[in-house]
Amino acid sequence: MERHFTAVIIKSGDWYAGTVKELSGVHSQGKTIEEVKENLKEAIEMVIESNIRHFRELAQHHDYIEEDIVLAL
Repeated sequence: MERHFTAVIIKSGDWYAGTVKELSGVHSQGKTIEEVKENLKEAIEMVIESNIRHFRELAQHHDYIEEDIVLAL
C-alpha cells in the first residue's frame, strides 16, 4: 500500500529541519533537502513499526477491536 505524507522543511542556518504534517513527533534534519526527506521516510517507518509492535503487545493482554476509518478530505 502506498501512502502519501507532507514534509515541511525549513532552512535553519547551514542545515535543513523537517517534520511530517500528518504525523506528530516525526522530525529530522540534514545538510540537504534530499537528506531530510530520506531521513523523514526512515523516521515514518520507525514510528509506524513501533506503533504496530505496541498494539501487538496490547493485544496479548486485552481484547480490543481494530476498525478501518476512511476519510474523504
